[in-house]
Amino acid sequence: MTATAITLPITRTNEGSTIEAGTTEPRAAVRPVWKTGLAAGLAASVATAATAGVAHAAGVSLAVGGQAIPLLGFAQMTFLAAMIGTLLAAVFARRATRPQPTFVVTTMALTLLSIVPDVLADAHVSTRLTLALTHVVAAAIVIPALASRLSQPVSR
Repeated sequence: MTATAITLPITRTNEGSTIEAGTTEPRAAVRPVWKTGLAAGLAASVATAATAGVAHAAGVSLAVGGQAIPLLGFAQMTFLAAMIGTLLAAVFARRATRPQPTFVVTTMALTLLSIVPDVLADAHVSTRLTLALTHVVAAAIVIPALASRLSQPVSR
């Protein structure tokens, strides 16, 4: 038995997006989304760890329920969340009819939901505000970076 390769015609546009056979609109390639997600995740990880470090140096306790959160923990969890966001962006790039607005609305809602445990945490008010701020800092870096790699709806 021999294997037969089947290829579909793909057209590349000047912007680097692709148009697959049977479609009329260009879609952003997934690979740049992954690269962007990785870079944004690293930047957001550094930024949230720095934010927590500055707050801690200013006297804000990073203890929740009596357990201190290590600075590396901020970076690790931020990077994990950024990779989940990158996965969402890749899925929306392939499946959503309006990838960019779908991604932005979804991730903004998830960011708001991620702040709820911070508000309810067994910690000082300054700690809760710092935790919420780290979520906003990460979202402010990751969401626009990934959204910029997704196709926008065509205005009519």
